[in-house]
Amino acid sequence: MEMMAIEGKYTKDGTLDFRNNPANKKITGAWKACPFILGNQCCERLGYYGMSSNLLGYYTTQLNQHSATASKNLSNWLGTCYILPLVGAFLADAYLGRYWTIASFSVINLLGMTMLTLSASVPGLRPTCYNKDECYATNSQTAVFSLALYLVALGSGGMKPCVSSYGADQFDDADEVDKGHKSSFFNWLYFSLNIGVLIGCSIPVLIQENIGWGWGFGVSAVATTIAIAFFFSGTRVYRYQKPGCNPLTRLCQVLVASLRKYRVEVPADKSILYEAADVEAAIVGSRKLDHTNQFRFLDKAAVEKESDHCKGSVNPWRLCTVTQVEELKWIIRLLPVLATGIIFYTVFGQMSNLFLLQAKYMDARLGRSNFKIPIASLAIFNP
Repeated sequence: MEMMAIEGKYTKDGTLDFRNNPANKKITGAWKACPFILGNQCCERLGYYGMSSNLLGYYTTQLNQHSATASKNLSNWLGTCYILPLVGAFLADAYLGRYWTIASFSVINLLGMTMLTLSASVPGLRPTCYNKDECYATNSQTAVFSLALYLVALGSGGMKPCVSSYGADQFDDADEVDKGHKSSFFNWLYFSLNIGVLIGCSIPVLIQENIGWGWGFGVSAVATTIAIAFFFSGTRVYRYQKPGCNPLTRLCQVLVASLRKYRVEVPADKSILYEAADVEAAIVGSRKLDHTNQFRFLDKAAVEKESDHCKGSVNPWRLCTVTQVEELKWIIRLLPVLATGIIFYTVFGQMSNLFLLQAKYMDARLGRSNFKIPIASLAIFNP
C-alpha cells in the first residue's frame, strides 16, 4: 500500500521537476503551472501585435518607403516569422528542451523589442521628420530598424511552437484527471492569446499614432518584459520533459536506409521487421508505433541484414526501427492536410498588409465624432 502511494505521488510520463527529480503531482504542473504560461502568452502576443500590426504604417510614413516596397518588406518579415518555428521546434526536441528554448528565444525577442524602441526614439537612430507623416531615413537607420525587426522574428518564431506543447507537458496523460484538464488548458490558452491580440491591436497603436512611435514600441517592449517575468516566475512549479533524439535525423535515416535497400524484398510477415527490444521508442517520452501497410517502400529500411551491424551495434543509416518508419509515414500522411492551408494563409496574410493599405483610403471616423479608428486596429476584425 505504501509503495502504491509513493508511485501515485509522481507523474508517470517521465517529467521531472526543476531539480531533475521525478515530478510530484501535488506541487508541480497542472493548474499550478498554467497561469504563468497563460500570462506569458497573453503579454507576449500583446507585445508582438502591438508592434507588428502597424508596421506598414511605419514603413510608409517613417521610413518613407513606397507602398509596394513596404508591402514586400512586411511580407518578407512575416514569412520569416512563420518559417522560424521550425528552428525552435528542432532545438527544443533535439537539444535544449522546451523550457530553455522558450527562455532563450524570449530574451532574443526582448532584445529585438528594445532595439526597435531605441530605433524609433533615440536621435540619430530614428528617422528625421519634417512633419508627422513626412520623414527621411538613412540607410544605416533603416538597417538598425531591420536588424531589430528580424531579432523579434527570431525570438517570437523560435518560441512559438514550444509554448503550447510546454503547456501540454504540465498534464500527465497517464492520469485521467490531468488528461481531462488538458483540453481546458488549450481553451484558456486560445482565450489568453486573443486577449493579448485584442489589446495589442488597439492601445499601442493609438499611442503610436497620437503620442509617438517610440512610446508605442516601448509599450510592446514592456509587455514582452512582463511576459518573460511571468514565464520565469513559474520555474519551480513547472514539469520538465527531457529533449529526445534529433527528429530530422531520424526521418533522414529512414529515407537513406530504404534507398540503400531498394532491391531488398519486404517479408510477408511484418512481425520480423526490426524494432527496438524495449517498450519505449528511441525518443524520450514516446511509445513504439505499430506497423501499417501504407508506403511499403519505406518498410525496406526495417529489413534486417548482416551488413547492417558493425562491431555489435546497429548502423542507424542502414537499419531503422518500425517506429522510425511509421513516424515518417505519419509525416507523409499529414502533407495533404498541411497543403490545404497554403491558399487560406496566402489570403489571410493580407490582413496586416494590403488590407491595411486599402484602409488608408477609407473614412475611419466613428460616427459624427472626430475620433478616428487607427488603421492598424482594423486587423482586430479577422476570422
